[in-house]
Amino acid sequence: MYRPINKMLHLPSKIVSSYPWVKAPFIIGAPMRVMSGPSLAVAVSRAGGLGFIGPSVKTKDIAKDLEEASTLVKTIRESSDIFTKVPHNILPVGVGFQLWSDELDAAVSAIQRHRPCAAWLFAPRNGQRDLNEWATRIRGVSAQTQIWVQIGTVAEAKELNHQDAVTPDVVVVQGAEAGGHGRSDDGLGLITLFPEVADVLAGKSEILLCAAGGIADGRGAAAALALGAHGVAMGTRFLAATEARLSKGYQNEVVRASDGAVSTTRTLLYNQLRGTVGWPGGYSPRTIINKSHVEFQNGKTFDELKVLHDEALKAGDAGWGPEGRLATYAGAAVGLIHEVKGAGDIVEDTRQQILQRFSTLQSH
Repeated sequence: MYRPINKMLHLPSKIVSSYPWVKAPFIIGAPMRVMSGPSLAVAVSRAGGLGFIGPSVKTKDIAKDLEEASTLVKTIRESSDIFTKVPHNILPVGVGFQLWSDELDAAVSAIQRHRPCAAWLFAPRNGQRDLNEWATRIRGVSAQTQIWVQIGTVAEAKELNHQDAVTPDVVVVQGAEAGGHGRSDDGLGLITLFPEVADVLAGKSEILLCAAGGIADGRGAAAALALGAHGVAMGTRFLAATEARLSKGYQNEVVRASDGAVSTTRTLLYNQLRGTVGWPGGYSPRTIINKSHVEFQNGKTFDELKVLHDEALKAGDAGWGPEGRLATYAGAAVGLIHEVKGAGDIVEDTRQQILQRFSTLQSH
């Protein structure tokens, strides 16, 4: 039996009190847009982690996801002792919002009704001003909902230090290795970004720091904990969970891909092909390279690519893969993912890998 060997494997009292079902080490399922639905979020929390429901296409739809999550949690409570420590007026899953596109009133209404334990705020169009407004409104209707803020640059960390900034409960430091939309302007890899952000926020001891970006197993998670993270968030790894809300073709490609430094890239091409435009400057998604990107690099016009992309939408699972044309957002650690399994198994496997890694280090 493994024992916590130092503070790197110790749950801070704030985590214990806010999320009483969580086990050490603290593992988080990131709020991937649409793909992190209620089933995935609840499965991660049920395994002793903290699962987040991702933003919906329409903000009002998040209420449906939270309602479904509430039903799942109720069923679990009735059949087991999981979540028995959680007050019935708190939902043991979080919810994520893209501030630039989500509607604040709809988000606040859903939170007020369902009271998720955390709200993960990301990509504000107006920087700290938007974060302040969202955090204040959410806390005004649900004091138990912890505010998580995702950042990807040291400059964003410095903004959180400003005297007029609302202090979040958790800051998620996302490295440039992450999949989906992250900072493309001056973002750094997690191993260099995290320590500098931690130094910037050292004076705010009430803020917990979680690490994200390029973590797909217990080795990366152990490294993040060694950097000083209180928890580790994984997104791409949970794309290969049985509960993930995505097409089989997409999921197969996540399992197939390897050598993420070569097989993935940051590009706005797929956003433009899909018509998902409007992101604030400085953000772009990391995706697995396929024919759309290769042919674009080789000079095929956007209009030609758009026609071929829209045809691929009708091809079902064949629309993904090296010969496919559809967006396959994934992080640079995609090469570490080799199978699809239940989210609970992913959480437990990662936890045991972390403990094994620290046990090995201790024995040397």
